[in-house]
Amino acid sequence: MTLPPRAYASLLRHCGIDDAKIWLQDWRVRLASGGPWAELEATPIQPSLLWGFALPLLERLQRLAAAGRRPLIALNGPVGAGKSSLARVLQRWAPQLGLRLAVASIDDAYLPWAERRLRMAGNPFGVSRVPPGSHDTALLIDRLGEWRSGGSLVLPRFDKTLRDGEGDRCGEQTLGAEALVLEGWLLGCRRLGDGLTAAAAAAAGPWHGPPIDLGALGPLSPAEMAWLPRWDQALEAYRPLGDPALALVDELWVLRPHHWGLPLRWRLQAEARQRRGGGAALGGAAVAGLVRASLASLPPALYQEPVVVRADAVARLDGRRRCLWAGDRQALDCQDLDRQDLDCQDLDREVAGGDDSDQLSESSDSSATG
Repeated sequence: MTLPPRAYASLLRHCGIDDAKIWLQDWRVRLASGGPWAELEATPIQPSLLWGFALPLLERLQRLAAAGRRPLIALNGPVGAGKSSLARVLQRWAPQLGLRLAVASIDDAYLPWAERRLRMAGNPFGVSRVPPGSHDTALLIDRLGEWRSGGSLVLPRFDKTLRDGEGDRCGEQTLGAEALVLEGWLLGCRRLGDGLTAAAAAAAGPWHGPPIDLGALGPLSPAEMAWLPRWDQALEAYRPLGDPALALVDELWVLRPHHWGLPLRWRLQAEARQRRGGGAALGGAAVAGLVRASLASLPPALYQEPVVVRADAVARLDGRRRCLWAGDRQALDCQDLDRQDLDCQDLDREVAGGDDSDQLSESSDSSATG
């Protein structure tokens, strides 16, 4: 197998891997050695995402920890992108690299029910959680700061089944970790403040059209537009959780959908799997409302796309959550992000051991719409 495409090789260099070919060969030897490594291919994420994003992330965390730090990496990804599945993979394989890793979700830090209900009262989505302002950011920042300074990692617990499905805090959890990944759909998003009106006008005028396309969810309603300044103001409290410049987190990694109609599709698929397995599942209208609460409170064109530009690493996912492109900030070019620089089909075959062509090709992404 030859060197990966340029963007992927740049990501590996960012993670401290100077020779991508040797690194890939070392991992192939591990897979062939049996034991716990043999189970790696049974992970719940696509092979291309495993190789293109998960393993580089583990390498980065391991090397930061080996340098004497307690690394904290923020992971941004929309509803349904597979952040929880990725987290399970990271936690499953970190011990094989000698790394004590914990993965936490910003949703563990939702405000207690009474306060959250008051904060979210009257919102156009009719939800008590998801949008900016529903989390106890002050508590989370304080606890993460204590851990980074050498203390214990003590985080709140949240049970979504309480309060008739509204959810509520249910105690705390102490996590033993020397490295941490914090995942959340709005990490890295920044408040626009006085620039909100100008940004909206530049993007789409009356808040709809292709630049602010919510896919099957349609354009923002007048009520949703009226609440945008409120969500924007609440976003300021989240900045330390996703901005490496403020020193609480080391880096920001991003899972970006190929287009913004995918989060709804992904979440509907997840609920369908839950239903087929005999578990409780949300109906289509409830799923659409949940996804809309994220996409319409922080329209992607105004908030999520700028995150990509600032990210330390990005993976672009197709409709099957395969990694179509992976690179670091040095490799990132917004005009190139919509091209398939990483051939996920070749990479999937490589992981499965069925491709001896030693070739990962670069090609235009004319059909990878998911």
